[in-house]
Order: sequence, then C-alpha cells, then structure tokens
Amino acid sequence: LCSTDKDSQLVIKDIDKYDVVLVQLETPMDTVEHIGELATAHSLKFILNPAPAAHLSKELLNNVTLLTPNETEASAISGIEIVDDETAVKAAEAITKAGVKMVIITMGGRGSLIYDGKTAEFIPAFKVKAVDTTAAGDVFNAALAVGLSEGKTLVEAAKLATAASAIAVTRLGAQPSAPTRNETEELLNN
Repeated sequence: LCSTDKDSQLVIKDIDKYDVVLVQLETPMDTVEHIGELATAHSLKFILNPAPAAHLSKELLNNVTLLTPNETEASAISGIEIVDDETAVKAAEAITKAGVKMVIITMGGRGSLIYDGKTAEFIPAFKVKAVDTTAAGDVFNAALAVGLSEGKTLVEAAKLATAASAIAVTRLGAQPSAPTRNETEELLNN
C-alpha cells in the first residue's frame, strides 16, 4: 500500500475511507509501525505481510489484526521451526500469544494454515504447474485484503487468496501474473 513516506501521508489523510490496510516490510519500519497504530486507533483490519523478514516489535505485533508469513518467516517470528502441520499450528499459536490477533501461514504447494487465536484450519492449495513464484505472496495478500474488505469470512477470503495465488504462479513475472477477479472466481467455482 505505501512504498514511501509521501504515500503513507496520503493513506493517513484518508484513513477513515478504508476498511482494511495491507502493508509489507519493503515499507520503512517506522512507517509500518505508524500505520499499524493508526489502523488500530481507527478500528481497521491491519494486515501485515512480514516480507522481507525483519524483527517485529511487540508494539507492532499488538496492532496487527492478521499476520501472513510464509513458513520461513513464521519460524523466525515464533522461534518454532515449521517442519509439518503440527509445528505450523504451534508457530501460529506462539505468534498470537505475542500479540497478533490472527495468522495465516502460507505453505506453498501445501496450502495455508489459518489460526484465529482459537482454532486452526488448513486450506489446501490448488494443484497447478508453477512456473514462477515471484508474486505469489503479494497476490495472495492482495486477494485476501479484497475478500476481507468485501465482508468475507477469514476462511472465504483465504480461499479467494489461494485461488488468486495459484493462478499467479502459473505465469511469468510479478505484475503480469496477477489474475483478474473473473479468472480467480472461475478457479474457485471449478
């Protein structure tokens, strides 16, 4: 959402227009932390894609509604090496105990784990032939934010995100790999 401090000022100015704020860590950390505080103050869903991996302060984690790490990032954040579904659940539990409200750990071709602070649910991946995974996480997070902004449940939004990222990995490049809504819905419905 914000790649520069100038961009963040535009978001801050119009923050009451949003339902969901999605940020990743290519944005300066002080900007990420500030937007997290504002999102919490304005009762917005604050989604943080912790990529590229970096140290996340306790204050930041307390403002995150939904953290979306991959397995490597989740292992680093939780201190629990993810080697199977059981350790993925333990890592998600540890992350919520650190202050995050909900976690989705993306696990590539195995799908993703959703943990809402109480229950864990696995969302299977779509079987596709991956040719380039460059934009998979970005597409997943964007579709997830769209789904949540439309009022979908966390599971429904995660399924939408899973379908969108499945299409993205079948194409070369970052921006060109992002699917349309119709393509994503078609995969979901088949």
